Amino acid sequence: MKFLHIFLFAALFSSCGNRKPAATGNEYPIQPIPFTQVEVTDDFWAPRIATNHQVTIPIAIQKSRETGRIDNFKIAGGLMEGEFKTLYTFDDSDIFKIIEGAAYSIQMFPDPALEASIDSLVTLIGLAQEEDGYLYTNRTIMGEKSHPWAGSKRWELVDDLSHELYNLGHFYEAATAWYQATGKREILDIAIKSADLVDRDFGPGKIENWPGHQEVEIGLVKLYRVTGEKRYLDLARFFLDVRGRGTGTPKTYNQSHLPVTQQSEAVGHSVRAAYMWSGMADVAALTGDTAYVHAISRIWENVVHKKLYITGGIGAEGGHEGFGGPYELPNARAYCETCAAIANVFWNHRMFLMTGESKYIDILERSLYNNVLSGVALSGDHFFYPNPLESHGQHARSEWFGCACCPSNICRFIPSMPGYIYAANEHDLYVNLYIPSQAALSLGDDSLRVEQTSRMPWEGHSSITLHTGKPVRARLHLRIPHWATSDAFPGDLYVYENSPAAEISIKVNGEPARYAIEGGYAVIDRKWKAGDVAEISLPWEVRKITAHSEIADNRGKMALQLGPLVYCAEFADQPDSTVMNLVMDKKSAPAFAWNDTLPGPALMITVNGWAAPSPQENGPLKEGAAQAENQSRTPVEIMLIPYYEWSHRGKGEMAVWMPAE
Repeated sequence: MKFLHIFLFAALFSSCGNRKPAATGNEYPIQPIPFTQVEVTDDFWAPRIATNHQVTIPIAIQKSRETGRIDNFKIAGGLMEGEFKTLYTFDDSDIFKIIEGAAYSIQMFPDPALEASIDSLVTLIGLAQEEDGYLYTNRTIMGEKSHPWAGSKRWELVDDLSHELYNLGHFYEAATAWYQATGKREILDIAIKSADLVDRDFGPGKIENWPGHQEVEIGLVKLYRVTGEKRYLDLARFFLDVRGRGTGTPKTYNQSHLPVTQQSEAVGHSVRAAYMWSGMADVAALTGDTAYVHAISRIWENVVHKKLYITGGIGAEGGHEGFGGPYELPNARAYCETCAAIANVFWNHRMFLMTGESKYIDILERSLYNNVLSGVALSGDHFFYPNPLESHGQHARSEWFGCACCPSNICRFIPSMPGYIYAANEHDLYVNLYIPSQAALSLGDDSLRVEQTSRMPWEGHSSITLHTGKPVRARLHLRIPHWATSDAFPGDLYVYENSPAAEISIKVNGEPARYAIEGGYAVIDRKWKAGDVAEISLPWEVRKITAHSEIADNRGKMALQLGPLVYCAEFADQPDSTVMNLVMDKKSAPAFAWNDTLPGPALMITVNGWAAPSPQENGPLKEGAAQAENQSRTPVEIMLIPYYEWSHRGKGEMAVWMPAE
């Protein structure tokens, strides 16, 4: 097997960084190993990260040029004449997310041409910024004729649909990322000028209102971490605490119906919600506010026990792009927006950093390998906005969208993925994802390098070698994934119908290891010397999954999972190109084998079942024994592929959940 190596440069603090701010000394008790210190060495993730750099980011820049997103900054900056070019008030944010993604990517792939292109965008942003720091191209261009969502004056509809603060949140994330990647201050100075204006305008005794779309909270925390300016952290906390209390109109749609510390159910727009919960986690880590922690823990249980798709997707309804009621998880009209899956990863990663519990990485991994990867084609140039769990042939990825939040979010997320593999504190090293990689890190005063070899997600064995200059006392935490145990989920939303036949094996230097189970991790506490090898072998078996009886669409149905990957049946693999008439034999033992003919070679699952007859094939339905005799089911071998692989071979039927009765 030929491995594509990604070499990462400059261990700079990033969105997955570990530098502590000067202002408080507080941070998450566990710190991620930044993606800039991780070298991914596999043939699954490394090609995707390279494709994101070579294809996705350039396409996003080109589409932004074609659609007028870049021209909006030129017009606002006086370099062109004309009106606002695009559809939405939040279109500025797409440029900001592309800049953030480019900042991450050039640390892996030095690219002078891309760097120059981003520098030119930074210059345009600076020209578009008004004298006092206001940055919002729609109003700067259109003035009193601004988009109806924007209102007639600054901040007038900030709690509704203006997206003024949402745009700025993404800009602050982009500004800190680009500054840290390149050391260039131009973009950071623009961000500081903007944030100082927001701080002058908002707060107790000033404008006491909240963002209609949460995001600025995350951006302000990142700006605080880089500058040490505590006003930015205080402002992030204000925007959270004012919800349900300020002058705006409270709505469940944007989670402003109650003060955030009183909320306990996932409601409203799913991206807004998960960004808010991520911001709450950041502020809680930096301030020690336990009320925030209790609230997001309650909400997490509500999501995982009642409102999470088997693919890790959140958001059941397209109308408000958000959560439905308890157990409202339809398949064909499932929304599962790509942005929401990315936000779900952000949130669960922060919950892990706060607690050290593996259940949060379990959900992160489920979202990462299924819903997030479904959102972008293997070629890197087509995208899903919603990611349904069933299709009757009407779905296909698109080159771009009028609302382009998902492609630009992919741009920034994919290169940051290595930052989710490892984490550490003074004496503990966490291996969260079993992905072939190398990482340089420090434990207390000791430096070491971790080297992981594996074929995940195609097998369950991983080997972790520790390279040290001297013996190091450390607790190595090896995550025991939910899919390797009898428990599918922390609650009863989904249940594994078959327990693993094999046992988990953990060894050190070839001998059975002594370990304790803590928070879902196997913890090996010992003095490690150079070249010591820890190995974990996880049961690699197809798991049969059934859903809670309250999920109407899944009654009598079954889904299959192998390792972290959820599988689906797609038209291209079935003899008659039909999926909706297939019935899985729940007693059949699924098998799996490597298939080189898929768009992305992968393990394919086969399971016995039947093709049910249709009235069109058999004429009018008959009654009694004659019906059973004349309309018998046809035995078939059902073939299933990883969910992220679907829709690469044209339009046709697809289903994750299949009848098993």
